[in-house]
Amino acid sequence: MAKFVCQVCGYIFDGDLNSLKDDWTCPVCGVSKEFFEEAEKTEREETVYIDVDDDNPSISRDPSKCVKCGNCKSVCRFKQGVYGHYDIQKCKCKTVCIDCGQCSLACPTGAISYKKDYPKIEELMKDKSKIFVFQTAPSVRVSLAEEFGGKKGDICTGKMVSVLRELGANYVFDTNFGADMTVMEEAHELVERLNSGENLPMFTSCCPGWVKFAEIFFPDKLNLLSTCKSPIAMLGSVIKTYWADMMGLEKNNIVSVAITPCTAKKAELLRENDYDFVLPVRELADWIKERGIIFNKLQNKDFDRILGYGSGAGMIFGTSGGVMEATLRTAHYFITGKNLKRLEFKSVRNLNGFVESEIKLGNKKLKIAVVSGLVNVRKIISEIDKGKHYDFIEVMACLGGCMTGGGQPKNINITNEEVRKLRSASIYKIDQESKIRFCHENPEIKQIYSKFLNGFGNALLHTEYNDKSEILG
Repeated sequence: MAKFVCQVCGYIFDGDLNSLKDDWTCPVCGVSKEFFEEAEKTEREETVYIDVDDDNPSISRDPSKCVKCGNCKSVCRFKQGVYGHYDIQKCKCKTVCIDCGQCSLACPTGAISYKKDYPKIEELMKDKSKIFVFQTAPSVRVSLAEEFGGKKGDICTGKMVSVLRELGANYVFDTNFGADMTVMEEAHELVERLNSGENLPMFTSCCPGWVKFAEIFFPDKLNLLSTCKSPIAMLGSVIKTYWADMMGLEKNNIVSVAITPCTAKKAELLRENDYDFVLPVRELADWIKERGIIFNKLQNKDFDRILGYGSGAGMIFGTSGGVMEATLRTAHYFITGKNLKRLEFKSVRNLNGFVESEIKLGNKKLKIAVVSGLVNVRKIISEIDKGKHYDFIEVMACLGGCMTGGGQPKNINITNEEVRKLRSASIYKIDQESKIRFCHENPEIKQIYSKFLNGFGNALLHTEYNDKSEILG
């Protein structure tokens, strides 16, 4: 009987792989059967690692900790679809990197890790003229507690806000508010494209790893990406304009910090320049521990207003399919003038990399797809090039979406599939318990659109993309 090797984690399956159900996944890392190859045919190179350039803004590599297991290279090739799709001899840099940080999660020794920024924030905090504004991404509140002994998926919103104040935050806002703005802009953009029939399918654009991937490998598809900035970038822009004016603050005195599940946000910061620092969950946890703060003893605290309230729809951005579902809720309202009676689009909820569906919004029938793990993006783009029609496609670089981003806590004694299920369940629980589940019904969203944004399409909330294929040589 043949043996099959998981190209992501190295798990060996001894038996007939074809006899397993289609939805069978690796018991260690949770990837699907397609990531397995016969042991004697596998290209997995156990002694070869991925280089990380010194000027990489997101991650770094410590050669002294490397045991040359090959995990980083395998996840980059077989999960993210980056390594193996370029000729290293032709590249203008050592390594083509989309900054997703999945290699850092796969590394068993910590040889690859996030680049540390919190010492810079601490240094700036010595300047008492500075105002420190933190924002927290949706999935952070269902993962941070794990770093302090909590169960996978434990919801710790109140303690998360509290610990940021302990660290020196003057204000703490919810990135869900930025997600609500993203939905407003993206739903409006989708309806416009559906009406015109141009630049379809529309791809989501809130994942910086995916955006960079597209700019490098598929520049001919950049016109298909939504022009919306990510929720973090949108909120960053609003903090230093609308909120600063409202508070009577000089924007140069505001230090804007984003707490994220994602290492690629450190690179996005250089692209958009809407905020100043990014701390992934593991980095935030290290800072908390270094400061000696007892996380589990903290009292729950609330976000600051007016940028501190986000709808349940904004919350589900933290899981694969969430951006799609939230956008469809509001797009339906824009098309019909009525809210959906059944809010859940369960057909788009998929944590294993790819799902497609047909849905109806008013008199419009849409072919949609949700993709996570960039190796799956290559497959759907291939289908599009062959003529297959889609109207709207959500893309997340990391399998399962932001909740399993490269900056999240590492998994010990539990499969990646189980982690995805537990964190995702908590994200949907928050949505279900939210008083407001439509972005367009958030009163603070209504206020900012009437008092500041003056309708859709404000340049503060949109971006442009650049062909970066020259990196490939």
